[in-house]
Amino acid sequence: MNSSASSQTWSQRFESALHPAIAAFNASIGFDIELIEFDLTGSQAHAMMLAHTGIISPAEGEQLVAGLEQIRQEYREGKFQPGIEAEDVHFAVERRLTELVGDVGKKLHTARSRNDQVGTDTRLYLRAQISQIRRQLLDFQAVLLRLAEQHIETLSCTSRQYGFKQD
Repeated sequence: MNSSASSQTWSQRFESALHPAIAAFNASIGFDIELIEFDLTGSQAHAMMLAHTGIISPAEGEQLVAGLEQIRQEYREGKFQPGIEAEDVHFAVERRLTELVGDVGKKLHTARSRNDQVGTDTRLYLRAQISQIRRQLLDFQAVLLRLAEQHIETLSCTSRQYGFKQD
């Protein structure tokens, strides 16, 4: 990705680029890249909704969905790795989508605020994390049960050995 000042979202408001230290401080791409799969999924659903409701044409909806899927593949293959100039994952995806599908890529944010997008991405991320944690807890419980069954006499043997009373 190219890091020219003209590609920054704030560039039209200022005469010069941000100081590199400020740009680094302001960028969240370093940690919100973890949301990329969820951002792509939510954006695909949004594109389908836009086409379904007639806000954009079905062909434009298909272009957006296909472009977002291409970004997903590029990311998974290590070919899409936005840097600090991308500011955040949402802007990085939007920029790449527009490179892939042209101006129709700019229509993706119709009827959706950045806050809506962040909220959706976060909910999808948390849902996936909760599912993973639940699976891990079930696995942990199974290990504890197996160990308890293997050592069902361990406590009573130890209790007798040290002279503890048994009920």
